[in-house]
Amino acid sequence: MTVPFLQVSGLNKNFGGLQALRDCSFAIEKGRITCLVGPNGAGKTTVFNAITGFLRPESGSVQFQGRSLDRLPPRAIVRSGIARSFQNLRLYADMTVLENVTSALPGQFGEQPLSAIFRPFRTARAMRQANEQAAGILEHVGLGDQARVWTRNLSYGEQKLLCIARLLATGADLLLLDEPTSGLSGEALDRVMALLRRLQAEGKSQLVVEHNTRVVMAIADEVVFLHGGHVLAQGSPAEITADPALAEIYFGGAL
Repeated sequence: MTVPFLQVSGLNKNFGGLQALRDCSFAIEKGRITCLVGPNGAGKTTVFNAITGFLRPESGSVQFQGRSLDRLPPRAIVRSGIARSFQNLRLYADMTVLENVTSALPGQFGEQPLSAIFRPFRTARAMRQANEQAAGILEHVGLGDQARVWTRNLSYGEQKLLCIARLLATGADLLLLDEPTSGLSGEALDRVMALLRRLQAEGKSQLVVEHNTRVVMAIADEVVFLHGGHVLAQGSPAEITADPALAEIYFGGAL
């Protein structure tokens, strides 16, 4: 029997009297783009937080490549191969674009301050290597010419690309993207969608919270429909959008 790439099983999470997740279960396959959809308040971000260790559910489990992630802290989950973005971006506005990416690289010299004092040449070499690696990632996402720009001066679409660059810097195999196209239109939207498809072609698996039906139809291999913290359906984009009951829940009408 094949072990799912990511298996979410029976998650339950309450916030006071609100049940945010209710027996939430689904699995995703390696190398695919899975979109997590549903109306506002469906529990999509709560699922991300549970998978990545930012909150602990009352019950249920998460397994990644057959290994339990239960009770692991977020940093350990990143090391296991899962990285996530946030709706509010969480970029360092007063750092350069390059510095934002180098700060996400694993095993940074900043984590060992004594090395800078007693091994200055080794630290300088590590900094050069980190800058080169980060510059390559920026080039890959289309921000190569913005490396020395202050992050606060980027356009909103470019900041979205920078968020993805930071995820790539972790080396994670599974990227959890929380509304990567929200607020975008036109060329900026097309750039992000093209990048997500290219990352898939390069072997990156993705779980994407998405509200834009056009984006879902364009990038998703599979869709998980969440409502009231519970998975109502999972299938292809065509299957999900053709279901009138789901359309009624999502938009109060046709998708």
